[in-house]
Amino acid sequence: MQDSFASLAELQVHIVDQHIAVLTLDSPPVNALTRRLNDELIWALDRISELDELRAVVLTGAGKIFCAGADLKGRAEVIKEPGDLRAHSRRTRECFHAIRECAKPVVAAINGAALGSGLAMVASSDVLIASERASLGLPEVDVGLLGGCSHAMRLFGHSRVRRMMLTGWRVPADELYRTGVVEVCTPHDELMPTALEMARTIAAKSPVSTRMGKHTLNTLEDMGASLRDGYRYEQDMTAQIGQTADAKEAQAAFREKRAPVFIGR
Repeated sequence: MQDSFASLAELQVHIVDQHIAVLTLDSPPVNALTRRLNDELIWALDRISELDELRAVVLTGAGKIFCAGADLKGRAEVIKEPGDLRAHSRRTRECFHAIRECAKPVVAAINGAALGSGLAMVASSDVLIASERASLGLPEVDVGLLGGCSHAMRLFGHSRVRRMMLTGWRVPADELYRTGVVEVCTPHDELMPTALEMARTIAAKSPVSTRMGKHTLNTLEDMGASLRDGYRYEQDMTAQIGQTADAKEAQAAFREKRAPVFIGR
C-alpha cells in the first residue's frame, strides 16, 4: 500500500500502524500550495477514502511551516489564457473539499504558520492539534488578494475574522487553544506523537461509524436546518448505523465487557 503513493513529488505519504496515513506537505521552502501539491493532495485523499485498511489521516507540513498559502510565483505559470483563472480557482476549491469530504477523519497537526490556503486546509480538517510554534493567518491583504475568509469563519467570530483579513494579523498557538480553535497546544516535539495518538483513538473505533458520523456532521453543517430537521436527519443516520455489523459488535462487546473487533461493515 505504501508503494502506491511513491510517485508523489510534493506530498509525503507514510502508513503508520497499518490504519493511519500521515500526509506531509513537502513543497520547499514554505510548503506553498502549488498546482502539483494541490493535485497530489486531492489524488491521495480520494484514494485514502476508498482504502478500507486506512481509518484516519494526519495532515502536517515538513520543516518550520505548515503551509504559507498559495504559490504566488507559480501563479503566473498557470494563469496565462482566458479561462485559466477560473480553472485554477476550481482546482484550489476542490483541494479543500477533498480534505473535508475525505471519508476518513483528518487530524491537522499544525507544525507552524498556516496562512491563506494553509488556514483553509486546517479549517477543512476534523480535529486540530497545534504546536506552540503554530499560527493561523490571512496575509492576502498585503499582496492585493483575498483567500480563506470563508474558511476562517468556521473557526473564528465576526470581529476576529475581519481583524485577520484587514490587518494580516496571525493568531498565535496559545490564543488558538485559549479560544477553543484547537484541541491541544503542545511543545513542538510532542506535536506528532499527540496527533498520532488522536488518530489512533479514532482508528480504534468502528470505521463505518466514523465514516458515517463525519458525513452526518458535514451534512448538518451544510443544511442550515432547524434543530428539529437537523436532529431528525441525525436520527435517520443513527438508524442506518445501528443496522451495521460493527454496531451490533459494539453492543455485544459492551454487554460482554470485552474489546470490540470491528470489520468496517
